[in-house]
Amino acid sequence: MSISKRPVSVTILACVYLLVGLGGFAFHFKELWARQPDAFIIEFVEVVAIVCGAFLLRAQNWARWVAIAWIGFHVGLSAFHPLKELVIHSCFFALIVWILFRADARQYFRGDPVA
Repeated sequence: MSISKRPVSVTILACVYLLVGLGGFAFHFKELWARQPDAFIIEFVEVVAIVCGAFLLRAQNWARWVAIAWIGFHVGLSAFHPLKELVIHSCFFALIVWILFRADARQYFRGDPVA
C-alpha cells in the first residue's frame, strides 16, 4: 500500500514558502542584528514560513492551516497599506487556499493511499 503522491502544486507552494521565508530572513537579519524594535517579530514570521514549507512537503495537515494563517496575516497587514497591496495579498490568499484544498491536496494531507 503506497501513500498518496504529493501534488506538484503543493510541492511548488512549499518551495515558495521556503524561498520566501529564507529570503526574508536573510534580508531582514541586519535589522535583527541592529536590534530594531520589530525585527524579532519579522524574523519570527519568516521562520514560520520556513517551517510551513518544510512540513507541507512532509504532508503535515497542520502546516497547511498555518500556511493559510501566514498569508492571512499578510492580508491583514496589507489593509494598512495601499489598496494594490491588499488586492495582491488577497489574490495570493485565494490561490493558496485553492491549492491546499483541492481534492488531490486533501488526499495528500490525509495520507490516503493512491487508488
